[in-house]
Parts: sequence; structure tokens; C-alpha cells
Amino acid sequence: HVQLVESGGGSVQAGGSLRLSCLASGPTYSMYCMGWFRQAPGKEREGVAAIDDDGVTRYADSVKGRFTISRDNAKNTLYLQMNSLKPEDTAMYYCAAGGLAGGYCFYLLERGLNLGYWGQGTQVAVS
Repeated sequence: HVQLVESGGGSVQAGGSLRLSCLASGPTYSMYCMGWFRQAPGKEREGVAAIDDDGVTRYADSVKGRFTISRDNAKNTLYLQMNSLKPEDTAMYYCAAGGLAGGYCFYLLERGLNLGYWGQGTQVAVS
């Protein structure tokens, strides 16, 4: 059973930075691919970024060049460094994980679909 616990959200002014963390526990084969999703009020869930166990990454066009996803497998932790934040980045951010090959994982990310496991979310507000 996989558990994901996010932290690092908060309020920041436009142009600022935040780093989200996701502490994961459970069988490693269930966390081959990990990612970040977000959902703003009244909007559909959006895949933000994903990374597979080989370090291959994929980003939504809206965050390319501003956000960086990384993982530290020794610490069982996923990160999302968010720079140059914009008001439209305001949303609840969710950590996700799944035992999926990178290609299929990225397919799901691009469609905002479930990778397998979700965290409870951490709020990001940009004003």
C-alpha cells in the first residue's frame, strides 16, 4: 500500500518560488513513475509534471521552463521546484505515483488521469 504525504505549499507573490515535497512509503514497484497534478476551483485536474525511475521527465506546457520535478529515491521523496510563479498557478497540488512505464505514465499525466495513488494535497496560492 502506497502512502504519499505532500508538504511545502503556501502563499507567495507572483514571481516568487516554492518547493513542494512528497514523502512516499510503500513498495517501490508501485512508485516507478511519480508526478504532480493540480486542481483549481471550478477547473479540471491538470497534470503538471512527472518523472520515471530512470529520471526521464515530462512537463505540461504551462509550466515548462518554470517548474522542475526531481526525485531522491534514497529518501523516498519527490520534489517540485516552482519558480516564477503566476496567479494562474494557484491550485491544490497533489502528488501521485504508479507502477507504470514512463510512456504510459506520461500519457496519463497529459490527460490528468490517475497514476494509481494520490496524496492529500497541498495548497499553493499566488497573488
